[in-house]
Amino acid sequence: MRVLVTGGAGYIGSVVCEELLAEGHEVIVYDNLSKGHREMIPPPAHFVHADLHDAPLLRSTLREERVQAVVHMAADSLVGESVADPRKYYHNNVTASLELIDAMLDCDVQRIVFSSSAAVYGEPSKQPIEEGDPTSPTNPYGETKLAFERALAWYGNAFGIRYASLRYFNAAGASERCGELHDPETHLIPIVLDVAAGRRDCVTVNGTDYPTPDGTCVRDYVHVIDLARAHVRALEAIAERNVIYNLGCGGAGYSVQQVIDAAREVTGRAIPTRTGPRRAGDPAVLVAASDAIRRDLGWSPAFEGLHAIIETAWNWMTRQGLT
Repeated sequence: MRVLVTGGAGYIGSVVCEELLAEGHEVIVYDNLSKGHREMIPPPAHFVHADLHDAPLLRSTLREERVQAVVHMAADSLVGESVADPRKYYHNNVTASLELIDAMLDCDVQRIVFSSSAAVYGEPSKQPIEEGDPTSPTNPYGETKLAFERALAWYGNAFGIRYASLRYFNAAGASERCGELHDPETHLIPIVLDVAAGRRDCVTVNGTDYPTPDGTCVRDYVHVIDLARAHVRALEAIAERNVIYNLGCGGAGYSVQQVIDAAREVTGRAIPTRTGPRRAGDPAVLVAASDAIRRDLGWSPAFEGLHAIIETAWNWMTRQGLT
C-alpha cells in the first residue's frame, strides 16, 4: 500500500515510517520540518517538504503519489503552549486536519490512521482509562485532538472514510536510527538522560506529595517502536471497521521517581534532582488501558518494562555522541 505519513520527519512519525517500510508498504513523508528532522526520514521513503495548509500541493501529492492511505501524525502537542496560544492549536490541529481529510475525499483516499492522545480524557475519575470512559479535555491540545476524532466519525458516516484513532500519553525510547530530539525538550525520559549525560544540571521533580506509592506523579510510557507497530496494525484493521484504541504499557504505570531510579541503573551515572512545586492541573495518576487493541488486533508491546525503554533511548543518544 502507498501510505502518506504527515509529520513523518518527527520523533514518532519517523519510526512509523520505518515500521511501514519493514512491512512492505511504500511511504511518502509529508512534513513542513517545523519540528521534524530531514535526517530522521528513513530511506527509501519519498519526502515532500510541505505544509498541510497548502491545499493545492497536498492534493497534487495525493494524486501524483497515488496515495492509498494516510497516517496523520502532524500536530502541535505541548499542553502548556496550547493553553497560552489556543489559536495556534486550532489552526494546526483542527483546521489543517480538516483540510487533509477534505483533500483525501477529493482524491479518493479512503483510509486514515490518526495519532490522537489520551489527553482527550482530561482528568478521569478512574484508572486505568478505558476507551468507553468519558472524554472531557482540560486543555486546547486535548480538545483539538478530540475535535478531529469527532469529525472523523461524522465524515465516516457521511462519506465512508475508514479511520482509526489511537490514544496514548508518553512515547519513549528509540529505534536504531530515530530518537527524541525536541527543542524545547519537555518529555521526562530525555530530560533525565540529558542530566545523566551532563547536558543539564538536574531534574526538577514537580511535587513529591501526591497520593502515589512514592509521592511523585505516575504516568504511562510506551516504546515508540511499539506505538509505530500499533499504527501499522490499525491501518490493516480499518479495511473492515473503524476503530478507537488506547495504547498503554499494560500495568500500573511508572512514577517520576521510578523513571529517575531506572535511568541511574541503566546509565550508571549520577542524576541529581531537586524538588519543585506541583504543576497546576497535574493529576496524580494517568494510565491508559490497552486491553482492547491487544484483544482485537493481537498487539502487545515488545519493549515491556521501564529499563528496556530507557536503555534504547540511552543507546541512541550514545550513537549520536550526546552522552
